[in-house]
Amino acid sequence: MLRRILAFLLLTNFYSGFIYAEGEAWDPSSAGPVTSWTAPLCGKGKFVVQPFFFYNRARGSFDSKGKYSFLAQGDKKYQYQEQLFAQYGITDRLEIDGQMVYQENYTKLNGVSAHASGLGDSYAFLRYCFLEEEGWKPLIAGLFQLKIPTGKYQHEDSSRLGTDLMGATSGGGSWDHGLGVILTKHLKPFILHADVLYSIPQSVKVNGTSTRYADYVNVDVGVEYFLAKGFNLMFEVNGFFQGDRKEAGLKTTDTDIHTVTLSPGIGWSDDKIQFLLAYQRVVSGVNADANDSAVLTCVYTF
Repeated sequence: MLRRILAFLLLTNFYSGFIYAEGEAWDPSSAGPVTSWTAPLCGKGKFVVQPFFFYNRARGSFDSKGKYSFLAQGDKKYQYQEQLFAQYGITDRLEIDGQMVYQENYTKLNGVSAHASGLGDSYAFLRYCFLEEEGWKPLIAGLFQLKIPTGKYQHEDSSRLGTDLMGATSGGGSWDHGLGVILTKHLKPFILHADVLYSIPQSVKVNGTSTRYADYVNVDVGVEYFLAKGFNLMFEVNGFFQGDRKEAGLKTTDTDIHTVTLSPGIGWSDDKIQFLLAYQRVVSGVNADANDSAVLTCVYTF
């Protein structure tokens, strides 16, 4: 009986997706995934704001070989992070976006506690729609990203146990230029998203040492499943991959960073405002914290 029910649901989903591909307009509102980009743009003359609220807590860390270890008993490492993402539609096919981050870092190590707060790195984006969704073809958008080093990245205070460093782990202090592609496909009752972004950091001096962080790649895949009365379920997989950095022209071994993060979530939306509550978990990594995160975000269109 269970097999028959599952087969019926799969056939129903396939058929509804086929009907949409043949021309039925189905474009439900949602906040989208947490990290994965969505290809649809906001539209000419529209201004959209999306705040994010993160609570990140490290349960342990992954070393340079990818081996996981728990935090020592009594040690703590957590962070509150507030992000503001904004979009403005220049035309129906071109939009400009920006993102700012403020964070509060807390650490307790061997009975010593430290705390610091401040701006993280900021980002500017330009997105252009190359291909509209039609039939079985996905909507495809191009992405240009510029990371602006507004977060503190050097001259750390040793008494603060590293909490006063606010720059991105991919390379604090560097201006990073990135190019990417975003795909979105509606297959009722699902919306599928995928993106890949390749970023190139520029050389920067960190505490007096010329430093060149390695190029890095972000890969994201997300799916949304839409329910009745404005609710939807979300699941995404995010990957980050960066090689060893160079200091004073020499490669520093075992400084590469890799992470794989899984994230389920539930959302509610109407035509004007959309909400999403999600949980993120870093399941594998190299030279990275093993974080568990609670995320709340909403989208409002003016």
